[in-house]
Amino acid sequence: MTTEHRFFDVAALSRRDCYKLLIGTVIPRPIALVTTVNETGQVNAAPFSFFNVLSDDPPILALGVENHADMSLKDTAHNIRMTEVFTVNIVSAEIIAAMNVCAVPFSPEIDELAEAGLTPLPGVHIPVPRIAEAPAAFECERHTTLEIGRARQIILGRIVGIHVRADAVDERNHVDPDRIDAIGRMGGHGYAFTRDLFDLPTMTHAEWRARQDDLQTT
Repeated sequence: MTTEHRFFDVAALSRRDCYKLLIGTVIPRPIALVTTVNETGQVNAAPFSFFNVLSDDPPILALGVENHADMSLKDTAHNIRMTEVFTVNIVSAEIIAAMNVCAVPFSPEIDELAEAGLTPLPGVHIPVPRIAEAPAAFECERHTTLEIGRARQIILGRIVGIHVRADAVDERNHVDPDRIDAIGRMGGHGYAFTRDLFDLPTMTHAEWRARQDDLQTT
């Protein structure tokens, strides 16, 4: 394995080249299939891989939502701005094809869930549907929107409700990753399964010290 690296000065990169380097190295990224509604109740669904959970107290997740080429808001950002609520549905291997349909740039009046064959179910705390086929979903209220540039917003959502498929969570609230079967986003058009798992417990300082002592005596 080589230890030689190439350095890229971000100031000298085009936006496209910076994007390629970021999505090719920050991998795999979880995928949020976000459902929102507009002012008239029209449902929208769109996938985002600039997404993650950031905090548990308060429970906060983040979406990176890119604007259209003319810098106007995409439907997801517009709907969250107008209603202040949204639902993040986790994408599993079972619904990856349906998610890809939701990525098609339909006009605003088209119901992506219907086109993808996905089933909307009513929210508990917010008037936004979740997706029945998704293994988990988070009902969110908008916490903060960061305008970090002309091209993109970062939307922080406060989670007010969590739905997890009943056979994927036990009585101790431990979630079974095999049953969630989440898909990760790689660079370009690449995706990855999350099925090759291993455990690596974090060591205490005493355990680390004992390991170092063992190495020195062998």
